[in-house]
Amino acid sequence: MDKPSFASRLLDEWRLTSSDKWLTALLGWLPLALFLLVWAIFSSGTGRDLPIGVVDLDHSAMSRSLTRYYDASPTLETRSFTSVQEATASLNNAGTYATVIIPSDFEKATVRGESPEVTAFYNSQYILIGKLVNAAITQSQSTFAAMVETKGKMLHGTTVSTQAAGQSVPVRFQLVPLFNNGTNYAQFLVSAIIPALWQIVIVASGMLSMALTDKRVGLENHFKQGLLSALVAKVTGLLIPLWLMGVVFAITMHFGLGWPMNGSWTLLFASQGLMVSAGLAVGSLLYLSTRDATRAMSLVAGFTAPAFAFMGVSFPASDMPFLAQCWRAMLPVSHYITVQIGQFNYGATLIQMQPMLLALASFSLIWLLVAAKLKRLCRSATLIQEAGI
Repeated sequence: MDKPSFASRLLDEWRLTSSDKWLTALLGWLPLALFLLVWAIFSSGTGRDLPIGVVDLDHSAMSRSLTRYYDASPTLETRSFTSVQEATASLNNAGTYATVIIPSDFEKATVRGESPEVTAFYNSQYILIGKLVNAAITQSQSTFAAMVETKGKMLHGTTVSTQAAGQSVPVRFQLVPLFNNGTNYAQFLVSAIIPALWQIVIVASGMLSMALTDKRVGLENHFKQGLLSALVAKVTGLLIPLWLMGVVFAITMHFGLGWPMNGSWTLLFASQGLMVSAGLAVGSLLYLSTRDATRAMSLVAGFTAPAFAFMGVSFPASDMPFLAQCWRAMLPVSHYITVQIGQFNYGATLIQMQPMLLALASFSLIWLLVAAKLKRLCRSATLIQEAGI
C-alpha cells in the first residue's frame, strides 16, 4: 500500500481540524475575540481622575490652594471630607485611593518658615493605581512647595521671579522616559497579556489536535504509515494559522494602535514561528504522556495559566527566586516576550536576541520525545496485531 503524500496528509489534517468546533475556535475567532476584549478593558491607556480624599483641618487660603494643586493634576480628582474617620472609611471601601490630611495651622506654620507635615495615605494594594496616585501627589506637592518657596524669596527682596525660582529649586531634574513616553499602561499590559494568552492557545491546540486524532482515527493508525511525514503535516497544519495569528497581533499593535516598532520584523516573525513550534511540542507531549484529554487539559492549564507572572514583565526576572527562574525558563513565552520587547522598544540586534532565539529553538528537542513516543505506540500496535494474527 502506497504511503499518502505530504500534501494529502496536510489536507487531511485541515479537514480533521475543521470538523472540531473547539479546535476551529482556537485557531480562528476565539483568540481574536480575546485580543479585542483585553484591548477594550485597557483601552483608556492611562489613569485619569482617580479619586483621593482630602481632609483640610486648616481651612485657610493656602490649604485650599494646595487642594487645587492636587485637583489640577489630570491623574487626581479630590473629594473633601470633614474628618479623618470619614476619609479612612472611604479609603477602606475603595471609594478613594488615597487620603491627604492637611494639618491645622498649616498656613501659619508655612508663613513662619516652618515645615508643616502634610500626610498622605494611599492604597498600594492596587499596584498600578497606587503608583500613579503616589507619583501624582508627590508631583503636585513638589510643585506647590516650589511655588511657596518662590513667593517667600520674592517677599525677602528677590524681585525677579526666575531668580527667585532658581533660589527655591537650586537643582532641577529632567526625567525623560526612553520607552512608553506617555506611560500608557495598555501598551505595557496588553502587549504582554496577549502573548500569554497566545501561549495558552498554542499549547491547548497541540494537545487537542493529538486528542482529536486519537479519538477519530487512532494515533497508531494515523502514524504507522510514515511517522515523520504524518507528524510534520500535523505540525504544519497547526503552525501556519497560529503563526499568522501572532503576525496579525504584532501588526495590529504597531499599525492599528500606533505602538512603536524599532527593530526587525524578520526577527520578530522568526521568534513567533519558534514560539508556536515550542508550544505545539509541549501540548503534544502532555497528551501523549496521559492519552486522556481531560487530564492533559489540566496539565495545559497548570503549565500555561500562571505564565504572565513569570514572564519578567510585571516583576523583574533577575529578582525572582531560583525556582521561579527555573519555571520561567520552561515557558516558551518568557523567551519570546524578551524578543518582542527588544524589537518593539529597543531595536535589539540579532546578537543581543541570540540567547532567547536559541532557547526557543531548544524546545524543538521535545519533538524528538514526541516522535519516540509515537514510534513506540506504533510498534506496540504492530506487535499486538501480529500476535493476534
